[in-house]
Amino acid sequence: MRPTREASQQNPKPQSSPKNARKKIKMRYPIFSILKSTSQSEPTNLLLLQNLHHHQQWRGIAKVRLKWVKNRSLDHIIDKDTDLKAASLLKDAVKRSPTGFLTAKSVADWQKLLGLTVPVVRFLRRYPTVFHEFPHARYANLPCFRLTDTALLLDSQEQSLHELHESDTVERLCRLLMMTKTRTLALKSLYPMKWDLGLPDGFEKVLVPKYSDRFRFVKASNGLSCLRLTQWRDEFAVSELERSNESAQVGVGGGDGDEYRQFKRGETSLAFSMNFPRGYGAQKKVRAWMEEFHKLPYVSPYEDSRHIDPNSDLMEKRVVGVLHEILSLTLHKKTKRNYLRSLREELNLPHKFTRIFTRYPGIFYLSLKCKTTTVALREGYHRGKLVNPHPLTRLREKFYHVMRTGLIYRGKGENLLPKEDLLDVGESESAEGESEEEEEVEMDGECSEEISESEDSDEE
Repeated sequence: MRPTREASQQNPKPQSSPKNARKKIKMRYPIFSILKSTSQSEPTNLLLLQNLHHHQQWRGIAKVRLKWVKNRSLDHIIDKDTDLKAASLLKDAVKRSPTGFLTAKSVADWQKLLGLTVPVVRFLRRYPTVFHEFPHARYANLPCFRLTDTALLLDSQEQSLHELHESDTVERLCRLLMMTKTRTLALKSLYPMKWDLGLPDGFEKVLVPKYSDRFRFVKASNGLSCLRLTQWRDEFAVSELERSNESAQVGVGGGDGDEYRQFKRGETSLAFSMNFPRGYGAQKKVRAWMEEFHKLPYVSPYEDSRHIDPNSDLMEKRVVGVLHEILSLTLHKKTKRNYLRSLREELNLPHKFTRIFTRYPGIFYLSLKCKTTTVALREGYHRGKLVNPHPLTRLREKFYHVMRTGLIYRGKGENLLPKEDLLDVGESESAEGESEEEEEVEMDGECSEEISESEDSDEE
């Protein structure tokens, strides 16, 4: 029996509102959720428009929850570099001291600042080849520490390297400022990363006045002193991912460069190097996830990202690119997580951006060594060593060799070995680093959320 006309009028077919229609369009074409609705006068990302037709029927990337895996090799490097960094900062503090030495009382409160797990005085006494202990002239019970001749010699070599590679240092500083929204960073946020970025001690008094055409000091609205970039350099606005693929194009990286040429034509997107923990790379769900992730357009960290929807997959890939670029700018391809948190607002990163580190374990490694949280770039290391070490990192290895010599022969004085031996990194030590295998140990429980979101009260 057919329904009557009156029955049809009593039960009319619900009409979809324009709002519901837009929801249906978004469900069918999720790419519309990637970009915010902007005015016609607002600039549009050209790369996204060129690749729009490739992504119109995507249904979004299905996130795969992975367990955190401990990497003993990278943890060992982070443990070693923590002592190396603390000793270097103490060396610089001794040099800045008008008396030429530090007292035990003056460094008593520096343990947290230096990221040490032992008192500073005990740390200084561990390395007699770098720090010489002697009693105070007026207070015999007050220990004092000055630099040894070996430490002074290493410091002079370090200053020579800073002068020799000054242009490279200026470029790294420019590129970091170019990634920010206002081309400005507070000195309070920049100082903690000084050692990681390879900036010389007192860079604000040396580099900034010397390159006044590129940098200048400004006062923020909150009264903080900031460093601002005054000159944009197009040749610097090329990410490390683009540089490595461009090198492959000309044969430096051992590739034919087809992928990079397609990227320049807007036909494909650049792929991040993946080095998954053992067993993860073979999982089908992980491979499918990474394939979808790599199909997203690559957004350069030097591009304006304010028009991208902060809740989209594209913004997540942009965050990965920014963090990848910052870690690439560091000499040791790693830094503390809290240092990155202090840059969050200027880099236009979401509040919970630290989840990225555990969500993409093939790109990043999160370490909990030394009562702090350190983020490392996996592709920067191979078999426990830096892939492309900077000359300054080689000198730091020499400095650590001197420290280790004093630790092994502690109490026997600096003159136990000839100075030539102290400044020469032995073959046995280098061989030890080369033969060290990466040992992956899976930790119990899924701790991606706990590691990503927990606050480290011990970090500065």
